[in-house]
Amino acid sequence: MVHFKTLNDINVKNKTVIVRVDFNSEIDPQTKQVTNGVRICAHAQFTLKELIEKGAKIVVLSHQGRKGDPDYTDLKQHAEILEKMLKHPVKYVDDLFNEEAQSAVKQLKEGEIVVLENVRSWSEETKKGTTEQQSKTALIQNLAPLADFFINDAFSVAHRDNVSMIGFTAVLPSVAGRIMERELTQLNKVLENPQHPCIYVMGGAKADDSLEISKYILHNNVADKLLLGGIISQLFMTAKGLNLGKGTMVFLEKKGLLDLIPGIQELLTHYSDKIILPVDIALNVDGKRLEIPVNNLPSEHPIFDIGTKTVEKYIEIISTAQSIVVSGPLGVYENNNFCYGTKTIFETIANSKTSCLAGGGNTIAALDQYNLTSKISYISTAGGALVEALMGKKLPGVVALETATETKALP
Repeated sequence: MVHFKTLNDINVKNKTVIVRVDFNSEIDPQTKQVTNGVRICAHAQFTLKELIEKGAKIVVLSHQGRKGDPDYTDLKQHAEILEKMLKHPVKYVDDLFNEEAQSAVKQLKEGEIVVLENVRSWSEETKKGTTEQQSKTALIQNLAPLADFFINDAFSVAHRDNVSMIGFTAVLPSVAGRIMERELTQLNKVLENPQHPCIYVMGGAKADDSLEISKYILHNNVADKLLLGGIISQLFMTAKGLNLGKGTMVFLEKKGLLDLIPGIQELLTHYSDKIILPVDIALNVDGKRLEIPVNNLPSEHPIFDIGTKTVEKYIEIISTAQSIVVSGPLGVYENNNFCYGTKTIFETIANSKTSCLAGGGNTIAALDQYNLTSKISYISTAGGALVEALMGKKLPGVVALETATETKALP
């Protein structure tokens, strides 16, 4: 169980607060313009708006890409997008912790907000270290003395021990922002106290991550059933002894995924009743959909989706669920000929009114494509952090927050 303090535990009126958010957004590589501001919108709506209304003096820290990558930019346009979303003036300073940034922070008045330069413009941001070590760096030493509180709202970066994520917690009273709070609350529900039957629907191409999640949720009795699609289902079928066909096996081998087979076989030995695999699949035959029972494999054609009978079987199991976790599409959802499995299962979950946590970039994209986003009870904006949390791993950003709230007496 994760224990943390929130905005409810501090009085921010006329106080300077450093807020670590995650404005990291999709960037057009040619124009360098933000093409999707969903994360900026989330922080604006749930945390920054509240801080403005409560009269805080707000200093925003975030990152965008990495130096040398196509999506690396400063945060000027992010600040402009934030201003439009908040309908409130937002100042941007092209400096992180030197004289210009310090001056801007000192001049803040109640309800004012300033966005500082991309934290990854500073080479030491991503260096590894303990909380104490990170607290001695230039970023913390220059900004922390100007602030009263640190608010970590960047759950999606919580799996990293970056300076801006954990360094402030050693020297400032620290709490979770509303996005961090919501993410951790949902994770507590699905990992620590899931409503049973708890059904996991897992697909996508990141089979190694899916295997680690499967191990954790099965070993710890988190999930009652695990419904599989995508690449991970092909690996599980292979581990059961099915010959999927030369083309599929060559693909799995080239991706280095066959090394996962022994771990999968161990899971099948102990949890075969909980792991539900496709009974039929859809092949891509020159762009057309051909469904066959898995017993009719191998095939020279690649597997692009789960089949109709599998969808029916999965829907029946989902109808019994009290809680659901969705991570990854069940087929090639971008292709209209092979989106049936993902679309139908996602629609069933969305219309079931059962508590559901959905996460992952392709999961969110598919839900958006089918106009189902508003019907899912909780959609996580995190990627790697969510995956590592579902694996049962400790997240440095969360651990630092817990430690800070345990050791500091908050006003």
